[in-house]
Amino acid sequence: VMSSSSSSLLEMEIFQYIDAHQSDFIKDLKEWVAVESDSVQPHLRKEVMRMMALAADRLAALGATVNLVNLGSHQLPDGQVLPLPSVILGEMGKDPQNPTVCFYGHVDVQPAKKEDGWNTDPYTLTEIDGVHLFIRNLYGRGATDNKGPVLAWINAVETFRALKLAMPVNFKFVIEGMEEAGSLGLEKLLEEENQRFFSDVDYIVISDNLWLSNKKPALIYGSRGNACFFVECGSKDLHSGTFGGIIHEPLLDLIALLDSLVDSTGHIQIPGIYDSVAALTEEERKLYESIEFDLEEHRKNCGVKKFLYGTKEEILLHLWRYPSLSIHGIEGAFHEQGIKTVIPAKVIGKFSIRQVPHMDLSVVKKQVVEHLEGVFSKRNSPNKLKVSMPLGAKPWLADVNNLLYKAARRAIKTVFGEDPDFIRDGSTIPVARMFQTVTQKSVMMLPIGAADDGEHSQNEKISRHNYIEGTKLFAAFFLEISKLH
Repeated sequence: VMSSSSSSLLEMEIFQYIDAHQSDFIKDLKEWVAVESDSVQPHLRKEVMRMMALAADRLAALGATVNLVNLGSHQLPDGQVLPLPSVILGEMGKDPQNPTVCFYGHVDVQPAKKEDGWNTDPYTLTEIDGVHLFIRNLYGRGATDNKGPVLAWINAVETFRALKLAMPVNFKFVIEGMEEAGSLGLEKLLEEENQRFFSDVDYIVISDNLWLSNKKPALIYGSRGNACFFVECGSKDLHSGTFGGIIHEPLLDLIALLDSLVDSTGHIQIPGIYDSVAALTEEERKLYESIEFDLEEHRKNCGVKKFLYGTKEEILLHLWRYPSLSIHGIEGAFHEQGIKTVIPAKVIGKFSIRQVPHMDLSVVKKQVVEHLEGVFSKRNSPNKLKVSMPLGAKPWLADVNNLLYKAARRAIKTVFGEDPDFIRDGSTIPVARMFQTVTQKSVMMLPIGAADDGEHSQNEKISRHNYIEGTKLFAAFFLEISKLH
């Protein structure tokens, strides 16, 4: 084990190299952002393939062994069959004395067009001064989600090689090109490779999220699941002049059902839904107190007049560790401009429940069905009720006291000079849960993007500061995990 002085000299040498090569790292990102690797739109699939080849070449140039695994094809709703992009399985180093860290990232992006409201061309990485003069932002689709973080990790590995330093850990890489379209085929691949590629992996790191604040680093240790529901009421289309007032209208039934789900304070009214939510421990409550979170800034970002809760703790608890229910829409109802005096025959209400640890998907489904059937039976309607759950993703939770989080916390302190916020994500991160369930290894989310990076929206960016300091963070993390392991 290195002494702390030689270890900090080593860090200094690494950080100086990263600072000196900033423009090279930004040039790499510019080249990657220029590829329109949009996995959502079929006509751009060949660009995703080109991006996968580019990423594979970059890893091979590092000296990694790269295997592009063919996942076959998939069929679109319109019958069109498209090839799935290959998944990169890369590895570098096989020292049995070293821990093996597997990095997951994706190089596909969300759709983007200049006319959607971008100030610059989304596929030309553009550097512009931020609101604060000392912050320069790199604007472009994929800059933060997820091309920037993937390159930052690769550049951190590259730094050790360039300085001819011994690799502190063995590296493995899983890089895909379908994350924005639901990671098709990934879970099957993980299951097939579990006894081979993942057999000697100790830790899995994902960097595909953002901090909670614009300035303070964060570590993510949990995310909510998501259960989507369709509730269908129906008979046949009728004219309101001929039948209005004498029949049970499906849309009225549906609105009564949807109205029974949540009250005006945001509380879910389905009996038993909160029964298995994990109790809040004192240790966990303390994590919430120290989190840097500006309610007013968050309110402005959301564009709302007020929140359901008045304190930082209450807001974060209800965003991360309590379930929520949202209503998304009604299919089959007339929704165009003007008026059409039809009584819609069949309407489908769509809502979802973000569920949290210890809530069981099958129990949630049963509770929802029983509740809706109970409300419906009281209406004595002859219409047919059908409740289905087309999609269910489970929540994910990691142990913040394990080695992975300890190493990351130390690395953040080294690079940013402060302890990170320990945060959870209110949305669903299927890939974290997928890796943990399939491989049974420790999984950590180590973001380098700031809260205002605008992933998925117009003017997505990563700041030069976060991109370069994020590269240092990954390098420092390699050293810390090798010390602790």
